[in-house]
Amino acid sequence: MVSNVATDEELRVGVFVCDCGLNIAGAVDTAAVAEYAETLPDVTCVVRNKYTCADPGQNEIKDAVRQHNLNRVVVASCTPRQHEPTFRQCVYEAGLNPYLMEMANLREHCSWVHPDDRDGATAKAKDLVASAVARARFLQAQEEMSVPVSQRALVIGGGIAGIEAALEMAEAGHKVTLVEKTPSIGGVMAQLDKTYPTMDCSI
Repeated sequence: MVSNVATDEELRVGVFVCDCGLNIAGAVDTAAVAEYAETLPDVTCVVRNKYTCADPGQNEIKDAVRQHNLNRVVVASCTPRQHEPTFRQCVYEAGLNPYLMEMANLREHCSWVHPDDRDGATAKAKDLVASAVARARFLQAQEEMSVPVSQRALVIGGGIAGIEAALEMAEAGHKVTLVEKTPSIGGVMAQLDKTYPTMDCSI
């Protein structure tokens, strides 16, 4: 577990707050969130975007990374499930390791669940941004690895499910090894005389 900041380098965090049209700005005071982000430790630059995921918004991130020499990026916008790959690629193209980017979900966690509580949604958004900045301090550059994959499979258990799985994978072109701990395959089915409703032999 990391007990301090990831490296000894000076942390320079950029925070990018997205309006997402009215998806976020309709319920969250994004200007107040951006102003609050400027007060957070290690934050060097704060930019508020109309649509951060669009090309102009991504270009603003790239420009800020280069202009302010940012080494951490926090994007406060929509769900990471939808846009995390987008922003990882964006910071990569700006010359920053893609794993030095953190997201705060202001849409699903704030505006969409608190549409009638602007003050509460804004306060929550500030907390989410503060948490994302805190996490960003501990991010470490990561390198993706390519690992060769063998077209072989091991199936453990020679019951009906194991037999079927082995047959399906073999028909798909994989070499399959089926391992069963007992002297015969078939599992519980092999212990039955007949099966309902046809009363056919179970084997």
